[in-house]
Amino acid sequence: MRILLVDDEQELVETLAERLSIRRIEARWATTGDAAMKFLEQESFDLAVLDVKLPGISGIDLHRKMKAKYPDLKFIFMTGHGSQDDYAAGSAETGKDYYLLKPVNIEKLMDKMKKLMGR
Repeated sequence: MRILLVDDEQELVETLAERLSIRRIEARWATTGDAAMKFLEQESFDLAVLDVKLPGISGIDLHRKMKAKYPDLKFIFMTGHGSQDDYAAGSAETGKDYYLLKPVNIEKLMDKMKKLMGR
């Protein structure tokens, strides 16, 4: 499974990528929507984990852009804000089962990834 992590908190995505690597999941990370799109143009991924609030483009808008170009890509949203509006937006895009609050628990992320990927 190949995962793309997108969050403007570099330390968070670096740490998540390392923890996924320990579990034998290949993960790349980006801190902007533009960098994430460049990764998608160069490599294939099974799943993208997107922060709802990103600088320049929201995670919701980035999801729509990615989905239009890469329809087979699966998504999980995460947010540190936990507001009702963020939850509603993320849930509407992916369903409440694929939405996480930060700090992200790696086991919860793994469970959601496995469920989403049918494993």
